[in-house]
Amino acid sequence: MKQYDIVVIGSGPAGRRAAVQAAKLGKSVLVVENRLRLGGVSVHTGTIPSKTLRETVLNLSGWRERGFYGLAYRVKKDIGGQDLGARLRMTLDYEIEVLEHQFARNGVETFGGRARFLDANRIAVTNAEGEETIIGFVSAVIAVGTTPYRPANIPFNNHSIVDSDTLVAEPRVPRSLTVVGAGVIGIEYATIFSALDVPVTIVEPKDTILDFIDREIIEEFTHDLRNRGVTIRLGAKVEKVELDEQGWAISILTDGRRLRSDMLLYAAGRSGATAGLGLETCGIEPVDRGRLKVDPVTFQTSVRNIYAAGDVIGWPSLASTSMEQGRIAALHACGAAMPPAPEFFPYGIYAVPEISTVGLTEAQVRAQGIAYEAGIARFRETSRGHIMGLQSGMMKMIFSLETRKLLGVHIVGEGATELIHIGQAVLNLGGTLDYFVENAFNYPTLAEAYKIAALDAWNRMPRATPIAPIE
Repeated sequence: MKQYDIVVIGSGPAGRRAAVQAAKLGKSVLVVENRLRLGGVSVHTGTIPSKTLRETVLNLSGWRERGFYGLAYRVKKDIGGQDLGARLRMTLDYEIEVLEHQFARNGVETFGGRARFLDANRIAVTNAEGEETIIGFVSAVIAVGTTPYRPANIPFNNHSIVDSDTLVAEPRVPRSLTVVGAGVIGIEYATIFSALDVPVTIVEPKDTILDFIDREIIEEFTHDLRNRGVTIRLGAKVEKVELDEQGWAISILTDGRRLRSDMLLYAAGRSGATAGLGLETCGIEPVDRGRLKVDPVTFQTSVRNIYAAGDVIGWPSLASTSMEQGRIAALHACGAAMPPAPEFFPYGIYAVPEISTVGLTEAQVRAQGIAYEAGIARFRETSRGHIMGLQSGMMKMIFSLETRKLLGVHIVGEGATELIHIGQAVLNLGGTLDYFVENAFNYPTLAEAYKIAALDAWNRMPRATPIAPIE
């Protein structure tokens, strides 16, 4: 039996960061991956494919140029699944090559197969040929990610009724699309296909969407969707799904409505990919659809030498935060000093248009009883926005009236996920409104929106008593 200091199960963002961090501390590390190639959910069916698909659609459709050349403008007239899949495969190969090189450079060993715990210090790994290998470890990190939730009443057939995994496995452009679930994944794919002029209907049982995002941003976002023909059915639940004689999906809602579409994407939740891990042999019990409960500081499970990180532990389920979780878990497992977690982290939704946010929403500020002022900047009001032909997009900044400190930044529009990092830095460093008012931003850029929004807030804030000049 071969022995390692750290065994990492899964090679997604959390797993890769945990493995590399432990290796850099001089530990022997093994990564076990049950796919044929490294990368985990993030590379194969999640973050990278969905963002690649988005970029491909925006480029081939000419979406970014329509502000100048009209809604009929196209770079490529007929866009099909083959066009979408070609770039996906190229990106996938590149990401895997980078990851393999990173592991090799840091001395991280990899093993292909399905892992199963035998006890708190051993796993059995079964390879594709059915051969089993026993591996011992001092500490383990579970970073297996999640899988799409597939309820029994949805007759998935991987063509007309799909989940987010099968959607990117063999991408095609449907004649119409129904998306069940208005979470991050559902919204991203709904808006991506809408950019291809596919008629899209979103079905969500709740009366709101993306509740963790500032409401004013969501109002702007939903107005944009409806303006381009996306139908949003809130407060509606899918009772069952059937196929008609032509193979189209018929969604029957609890209120009696029937929605017919060429493709139905079911994106209402995900489950932790913990089935078959043998967690019961260690005394670890999954909660909430297979997810694992961990210490929020160290990421230890109930078994202290076994850690979990990434999507398998739930919120916020971001690749960026998963990486940090994996790194912190490895640091603790190796007995190294752990940096304090940042108070605020950015959240990005790669819809069309993008949404990104950091810090407190206006509702959270009100709930905490903080006296505040907010400023708004419209992208179309910036010179760069006009050059780009932007018709929509906005930035909202919230400041404390008492301290003038930045409390939150919320953006919807082109480049939102890139722009947010300026606000993130100022927020975590305790910066104030004065930073944005007094500093110069490159001109013309969308980043000018920070100064515009700050001045908008400043115009409504109480003025300090001016100091008389020295004679």
